[in-house]
Amino acid sequence: MEGPLVRLVDANGTRMRIAELGAGVPVVLCHGFPGLGFSYRHQMRAIADAGFRAVAPDMLGYGGTDAPVDPSEYTYDRITRDLVGLLDALGAEQGVFVGHDFGAPSAWNVALRARDRVKGLVLLSVPYDPDRSPIRPTTTYAEMAKKHFLHIHYFQEPGVAERELDASPRAFLARLFWALSGGFRYLDIWRSPSAGRGYLDVLPDAPPLPWSWLDEAALDHYVAEFRATGFRGGLNWYRAFDANWELGDAWTGARIEVPTLFIAGAKDAVIEMRGMRAIERMKRFIPDLRGAHLLPDAGHWIQQERASEVNALLVQFLASLPC
Repeated sequence: MEGPLVRLVDANGTRMRIAELGAGVPVVLCHGFPGLGFSYRHQMRAIADAGFRAVAPDMLGYGGTDAPVDPSEYTYDRITRDLVGLLDALGAEQGVFVGHDFGAPSAWNVALRARDRVKGLVLLSVPYDPDRSPIRPTTTYAEMAKKHFLHIHYFQEPGVAERELDASPRAFLARLFWALSGGFRYLDIWRSPSAGRGYLDVLPDAPPLPWSWLDEAALDHYVAEFRATGFRGGLNWYRAFDANWELGDAWTGARIEVPTLFIAGAKDAVIEMRGMRAIERMKRFIPDLRGAHLLPDAGHWIQQERASEVNALLVQFLASLPC
C-alpha cells in the first residue's frame, strides 16, 4: 500500500517538512513535545480513506522543519502565520486542524486568529482554555518548582536541558513516553524535589519494548530524528510562554466559532491536573463542540495509544463537517 509523500514546502517563509496522503480538504495534524509529524502515522491512512488530505508537518523546531535559535520566534503569532502559510502552500482555502499537546493551542489559535481558513478543529489531550493568568507564567513555574520538580521550570534556562537530553535521547524518549502513558501516573514524579536534579533523575525507568502502542522501530525513528536535531527547538516552545502571555491579552475569553471535537485519555496527566471542570468550562466557550471523549486507561499519547478509537471518532467528525 502506498505510503505518505514526504516533502519540503515554504510556509510563510518557514521551510517545513510535511508528510501527506490522500486528496481533498487538508487535515493538518499538529504535534507537540517531543513529537514529530510521525506521531500521527496511525491517522494518515484513515483520513485519506475518508476522502481528505492528511498533512502531518514537523512543527517549528522539529525534524526537517526550520528551528530558530531565538525562543521569541516560537509564539503563536508566528505559528499561526506558518500554519496559514502551509494552507497557502497546499493551495487550500480551508483546512481542518488537529492538535495534540502544544499542537492543541497551535490549532486553536488558527481557529481564533484566522477563522475563515478553518473548517473544523480537533483538540487532543489539552482542553481549550480562554483564560489568561494575571501572573507571568515563569513566575508561577518558579514558585511551583520550590515544592517539587517541574519540567516546565527546568526547561526555561537555555542550554541546561539540552545538555542532558541531547546526550541521552533514547533513554529520555523511552522514559517520557512511558511516564505520560496510561501505564504510569506522571504526577508521581512531583514527589521529587528540584534541587540538583535533571529530568532523567525523576522520570521512571521504562519497561522493555514492545508496548501495546510503541515498538522498537517507532522509537528508533524518534531517536534518530532527535539525535540529528537535538531538543532545543522543542524546548524553545516552553521558553516562549512569557512571550505568548504578553501577546495573548486580546484573545482572553475568546470563543471558538468552528465545529470542534475533543479527545483525551482518562489517565492523561493534563486531565488529572485540570480536572473535569476544565472540560465543562471548555464547553461554554465552544458553542459547536461535537463531542468531548475521555478514553479509559489511556494516557497523554492518545492518538498513538488508542489509534483505532481516535481514528473512528476523527472520521465521524470529518464526515459531519459541511462540504
